[in-house]
Amino acid sequence: MSDPAVALVMMGILVFVICIGFPVAFTLMALGVGFGYYAYFQDGQYFFDNRVFYLLTQNTFTVLNNDALVSIPLFLLMGYLVERANILSDLFKSLQIALKHLPGSLAVATLATCALFATATGIVGAVVTLMGLLAMPQMMRAGYDSRLAAGVICAGGCLGILIPPSIMLIVYGAMAGLSVVKLYAAAFVPGFFLAGMYIVYVVVLAMVKPERAPPLPKEEGNVPFGEVVVMLFKSFVPLALLILSVLGAIMFGIATPTEAAAVGALGAAILAAAYRALTWQALRESVFLTARTSAMVCWLFVGSATFASIFAYLGGNQIIKEFVLDLNLNAVTFMLLAQVIIFILGWPLEWTEIIIIFVPIFLPMLSHFGIDPILFGVLIALNLQTAFLSPPMAMSAYYLKGVSPPSVLLTQIFSGCMPFVYVVLVTMVIVYVFPGIALWLPNALYGR
Repeated sequence: MSDPAVALVMMGILVFVICIGFPVAFTLMALGVGFGYYAYFQDGQYFFDNRVFYLLTQNTFTVLNNDALVSIPLFLLMGYLVERANILSDLFKSLQIALKHLPGSLAVATLATCALFATATGIVGAVVTLMGLLAMPQMMRAGYDSRLAAGVICAGGCLGILIPPSIMLIVYGAMAGLSVVKLYAAAFVPGFFLAGMYIVYVVVLAMVKPERAPPLPKEEGNVPFGEVVVMLFKSFVPLALLILSVLGAIMFGIATPTEAAAVGALGAAILAAAYRALTWQALRESVFLTARTSAMVCWLFVGSATFASIFAYLGGNQIIKEFVLDLNLNAVTFMLLAQVIIFILGWPLEWTEIIIIFVPIFLPMLSHFGIDPILFGVLIALNLQTAFLSPPMAMSAYYLKGVSPPSVLLTQIFSGCMPFVYVVLVTMVIVYVFPGIALWLPNALYGR
């Protein structure tokens, strides 16, 4: 068997083993070391003299020495502290009352709260779970269709994948060798554009079928204007200032992403203390969850670097590249093929696995087709929204089912998510046809 064929067998084993539930990071390392031992084997050498062990240690050092990854635990700590600041309930209530005259106001308030909270945390499971506990019962009591309510929460909770400070964009930037600052600037407008598309869909649906999204009862919205302003100021302004200060410092070059993340983590701790939620238990949980998630990402990088090095050494990258180029695709069909593959991979795999394992296969081909890697990254971030929304492995649906009333079936949640999947796909087409939506801001701030 030729080396490229061995590389394809290596990839096939990886996909199979991941699909049956083995830990991804250790699967990558095991396959990398196993097939690497075969690739570097020389007759008469001692077992530990094989170069694959040197490769593994070097990759571990290189990954853990990557400055771009330092911001990940800091942004995660910021998110977990904000999550425990107990401001979500007040924020949701104030937005709900402020938007009372808008059709589908309760669903719109849910989406707005999700967008702001997802921006602060970037943790899909946390946002979906918290909003499921908070907004789902209220929408059900207000007579909302359970499918619409579920879809709103799941879709809104996924926005943190795209809207900065997105952990996904940091990982993509590290894999593609791109500036995280430029990626943040590129994703900012598409992220809120997608949130706006969700809101437009909900408002139009509420106007066409008001029985699925009844208006807010007058007794619940009968709050003096001055009191609404005070509620918004207390719940919305502090969190918005924290987010804008972090993102503004990054985008205007005042601080690096790592420095801004450190200040954001400190600001989140101060915010939690101001809301009297900074307990020892909350701090300990936040640090533990941050360490666990950061370790997962870093070991995925180590495993991916080892796997990718051996896969390329055996000729796997080259054979895939030659196969794609032999198809005589143009830029549009290549982009369509890449996004369809990522969409399908999103069913069984997490976004971390897709970004770290499979996206690097496409990156070397972007220059051949004249595709901007920053635009490609934004489209991937949009695409990965669908990974959390489309069955059978829509993780946001499972998060929501865990906290929903027993009367809400998983099939209803899946059904409610599907219209938002279509909204994401329409948004992807718009961003691709009009790339200035993504590229205008980074070009205006940092030049071409």
